[in-house]
Amino acid sequence: MERKIRQIKEGVFMNRFFEGSEILEFALRIEENGEEFYRAMAKKIENKAVKDLFDFLADEEIKHHQIFTDLLATVDKYEPPESYPHEYLLYLRAYADEHIFNKDKESKIAARQIKVPVEAVGFALGMELDSIFYYLEAKNLVSESQRWIIDKVIEEERRHYMRLLELKKTL
Repeated sequence: MERKIRQIKEGVFMNRFFEGSEILEFALRIEENGEEFYRAMAKKIENKAVKDLFDFLADEEIKHHQIFTDLLATVDKYEPPESYPHEYLLYLRAYADEHIFNKDKESKIAARQIKVPVEAVGFALGMELDSIFYYLEAKNLVSESQRWIIDKVIEEERRHYMRLLELKKTL
């Protein structure tokens, strides 16, 4: 039994799980969900500085989506065997929906419950930080030759975080 556990650890946990293209698929979905959250909050918050930043960040999520789409075109796509067409892509999207800026849980709940600008900015900071941590961890799951892709994603998310942090200081 101990030998089997060691084999699992060495064979599964010590090897990478994802290709750079897979992480980019996650990033695309996270950007879509982030854009939806920022748009909803921009409509709800009356503070002009917060509204303007959230509109800006929603637009940035669209730009990031394009950046990640362009990056995706430069890497080999991982295409696992599937039971039905697009099974794996649907799985990746569902997985991303359960994480950062997920559509059906925290972001929608927060968008309904948040009433004041400082709460909105605080929530957005947390989500951006979560996405940065996610990508930092994801970096360990891809080959070294593809880590530059994840670095590009992290760089974009850090820019969001810094803009939000600067705004928070003014509230």
